[in-house]
Amino acid sequence: MASSSTLKPPQAAPVPASAATHLELLPDIPRASSIIVIGMAGSGKSTFTASLHDHLHERAQEQQDAMDQEPTASSSSARTTAPYMVNLDPAVGTLGYEPNVDIRDTVDYARVMEQYNLGPNGGILTALNLFTTKFDQVLGILEKRAKEVDHIVLDTPGQIEIFTWSASGSIVTDALASSMPTVVAYIIDTPRTTAPATFMSNMLYACSILYKTKLPFVLVFNKTDVQDHQFALEWMQDFEKFQEALAAGNATDPSATVTQHGLRAPARDMDTEGSQGYMNSLMNSMSLVLDEFYKNLRAVGVSSVTGEGMDDFLNAVHEARQEYLDDYRPQLERLAKERDAKRESSKKEQLARLMKDMKVGGKGAAKTAKSATRSTEDLSQPIDETYEGDGQIIEPDSDEEKPHYEYPGPDYDRGDGTVWPRPG
Repeated sequence: MASSSTLKPPQAAPVPASAATHLELLPDIPRASSIIVIGMAGSGKSTFTASLHDHLHERAQEQQDAMDQEPTASSSSARTTAPYMVNLDPAVGTLGYEPNVDIRDTVDYARVMEQYNLGPNGGILTALNLFTTKFDQVLGILEKRAKEVDHIVLDTPGQIEIFTWSASGSIVTDALASSMPTVVAYIIDTPRTTAPATFMSNMLYACSILYKTKLPFVLVFNKTDVQDHQFALEWMQDFEKFQEALAAGNATDPSATVTQHGLRAPARDMDTEGSQGYMNSLMNSMSLVLDEFYKNLRAVGVSSVTGEGMDDFLNAVHEARQEYLDDYRPQLERLAKERDAKRESSKKEQLARLMKDMKVGGKGAAKTAKSATRSTEDLSQPIDETYEGDGQIIEPDSDEEKPHYEYPGPDYDRGDGTVWPRPG
């Protein structure tokens, strides 16, 4: 069944009033919105990302075909563009889409594990950390493409904690949010959330990510072709509905109140329900605590297999972009202004301290003051931190000449007895 809602065409981003005075501190608001796809292992993140990629490509192609049939149509009208894809999962074997920027082109996950004697999760985390040391190059590519496309989609590693609770994940998220409107899409495995305890676990994790990133947030109930998500929306909007689901059976079992496409819910186990009393009471208390969290949350249902609900998701992203411009961008401007004022204050204090310490009169004092002024002016300039590693980020679809990827060889020593891991 096709989505009932109509996709809102992308519009020119309104610039907050306070942005005019700080354009030199923050980059201009680009056309694109970045979407960071996060979710539990097995929730269908990569499949969802591939489906979103195909959906936007099909929409862009349909609009292009319509324009070819009507050449007189205005080319200035809002058009959907193909998304710009970024893969941040170094361990993924195959993807359902062709990434424009791929971490696997820069860091060899298997070699990282072998060289540093790490397990699978440690290898993914270390590979992501190594990639993040060059994220300034990635950000430069994304900022350039953000002027040309509507959506930049980042597919994160399958182990959710590796990205959400690591330093590299915070660096990537904060860097993107400082450069362009950024939205977090939290993917949920809908069939697995029919159990109240699993549903509550997902909501608590979503809440923790929301308050950690402080970015616009969209809940995406995936796999709606297997299990409709209306029950989850009811549990979020009506506390009594969630209570009924708890009262109908064990909190850890699929609720008897949820229709599972004709499947009968498991019968209640009276022998174990005594031990479930504490769990049910805990779920009740948590649902009351999260009631305020639900009120300001966007939630959509999507099937990554059929594509149903993709327009609803894109509409939610459009609304989240406006939330970023209204709430998050002014905060960035305030922080940038405070940082600039602090830098100016530090510059003046250092100049005054130097002048006080220099008790030389006449021409020598003027010369020294001039030198001190030039020295303190250097402090106001942004520090150009360059990474001295090897290789550059590869942008597969760039129209420009691609940088030559030089691998220094297996005998290259970084200085600490280790070799920079690159694809052999």
